[in-house]
Amino acid sequence: MAREVRDAVVVGSGPGGLAAAVTLARAGLDTLVLEAEPTIGGGARTLDLDLAPGLVHDLCSAVHPLAIGSPFFREFDLSARGVGLVVPELAYAQPLEGREAGLAYQDLDRTADGLGRDGPAWRRLMAPLVEASDAVIALGLGDHRSVPPEVLRPDGARAALAFGAAVLDQGTRLWDGRFTGDAAPSLLTGVSAHTISRLPSLAAAGTALLLGSLAHAVGWAVPVGGSQAITDALAADLRAHGGEIRTEAPVTSWRELPRARTYLFDTSPRTLVDVWGDRMAPAVRAGLERFPYGNAAAKVDFVLSGPVPWSDPRVGEAATVHVGGTRAEMAAAENTVHAGRHADRPLILASDPTIADPSRAAGGLRPLWTYTHVPSGSEADVTETVTAQIERFAPGFRDVVVTSRCIPAAQMPLHNANYVGGDIAAGAINMWRMAVGPRPAWHVYDGGVPGVYLCSQSVPPGPGVHGMTGWFAARRALSERFGIRTPPDLGPRR
Repeated sequence: MAREVRDAVVVGSGPGGLAAAVTLARAGLDTLVLEAEPTIGGGARTLDLDLAPGLVHDLCSAVHPLAIGSPFFREFDLSARGVGLVVPELAYAQPLEGREAGLAYQDLDRTADGLGRDGPAWRRLMAPLVEASDAVIALGLGDHRSVPPEVLRPDGARAALAFGAAVLDQGTRLWDGRFTGDAAPSLLTGVSAHTISRLPSLAAAGTALLLGSLAHAVGWAVPVGGSQAITDALAADLRAHGGEIRTEAPVTSWRELPRARTYLFDTSPRTLVDVWGDRMAPAVRAGLERFPYGNAAAKVDFVLSGPVPWSDPRVGEAATVHVGGTRAEMAAAENTVHAGRHADRPLILASDPTIADPSRAAGGLRPLWTYTHVPSGSEADVTETVTAQIERFAPGFRDVVVTSRCIPAAQMPLHNANYVGGDIAAGAINMWRMAVGPRPAWHVYDGGVPGVYLCSQSVPPGPGVHGMTGWFAARRALSERFGIRTPPDLGPRR
């Protein structure tokens, strides 16, 4: 029987893979997506975990500032495709034991006014980034190889310089010099810990400043119905342009792939080597095999009978809460994990989507999404640790817990092979990796074999539901393999 032939094959259906597939299909290419799991979406899936009738849970990502800010999704226009993106007025909160919480509103002035003596310092830090947020987004979500045109404008250049200075300010041991209280620095630290890295660090500071400024510029959006809504919109557009998706289709060797003119892998570098390693130059293969993976996340999904009873009730207005106390407490916890040990009082990322999207509740119950950071490969069930840490800032939390389920870090790869050892960022977060990519090469999306490209979180601009890795890799494939140098329009056809 003749071997199947395609223009393009995408392996992996996470946001990067689907963004690549949409771009290729809209350029007129016959595009096939192969997904190993029964469901598509990678880190942007919403599933019934059989914890309570009618209740669904986000498997990995839950709140999406990058989906609003991303140039790819701005052009794709999720809202015009029926994806409801609810932006809570209170973007995120940081409860503090025995005192008022730190609160980050979309309104920058309201946030600063609530931070007391540190309000002016917060405003000076964030205002230049918010005023030219498109330049900050272009810088943070670029290919890290070119200078975005937004940065060449006078206001964009000022924002880029302010961003760089702020990263140095908040990414080194001098980070406590700006603030005098606990609320403002704890707000920043809670966001920086999304990187699962030591604190302070330049990479963590860059993450905090990008996401923190987006909170004021565009907000932290919660998709109605869950993150699956974003995935489904991408899949619908792909199919509308002739693309095909096959699930339960793992790929272990290039010999299993249909013939195609180009292949894009929304996978870890480890998988890329497993599939193509025997056709790579030895130096390329060695470079990809040295790709560093970071520490991990363990997840606990809760079913609650009511809202979390935060000591500061204002925290209950935020769909995202960073639970860990002061900057010093969170830094100690993250650095313990960085040293390869479990923290007794870890930082927890928590999201109650029902606050923004009441439809997520069912039968008087609501989901609570939580992560905490652990050493790579940890098999620990962290349910009690997470419960006790939330209880510190929300006495009575145990009383509203109906049931729960933990996914230890060691089990994360069972539902997403990209999460090596439970590393949901698909690679260690540091400045070297963010700048260089999976191996030292100018063409950062090059998969090491002609016609093969990498479009996962492991390449710049790195982790997040932003679609940029797929967009960049697909545009490169279009140019190099098909001579198509003008990217296709991504907007909805009305």
